[in-house]
Amino acid sequence: MRYRIAFCAAVALSVVLTGCAQKPGSLVRTEGMPGQLEPIHAAAFTRDLAVFRVSSNGCTDKSDVKPFITRLKDSAVITLRRLDEDRCTRPIKGGVQVEWTFQELGLPPGANVVVNNPYMMDGAAVAISQ
Repeated sequence: MRYRIAFCAAVALSVVLTGCAQKPGSLVRTEGMPGQLEPIHAAAFTRDLAVFRVSSNGCTDKSDVKPFITRLKDSAVITLRRLDEDRCTRPIKGGVQVEWTFQELGLPPGANVVVNNPYMMDGAAVAISQ
């Protein structure tokens, strides 16, 4: 329970500090990127870590989802794409956590990060704009 509260606080803080949500495709075009645009349940960032919660039918792991980084002025736009479909039959409520260090993403510590994916709200994908 303590972990869930801390994660929710981190998500709220990241939204307040970076204004990270945008309509999908409003910042960068996603045509031509492999896989499917992945709706996310949450996103949080520290100085050198990007953490996302994505949907899972029971078999999703980090290798199934790939972050694509696009530089846009003073921000790095992250677009998560699902490369491999999760065909399992044990849905995990709230999804699973996947994370990448900024080094893995090719970003310097403390980079301004913007998310280009829609958010899942009560099972429906919703685009949030600033």
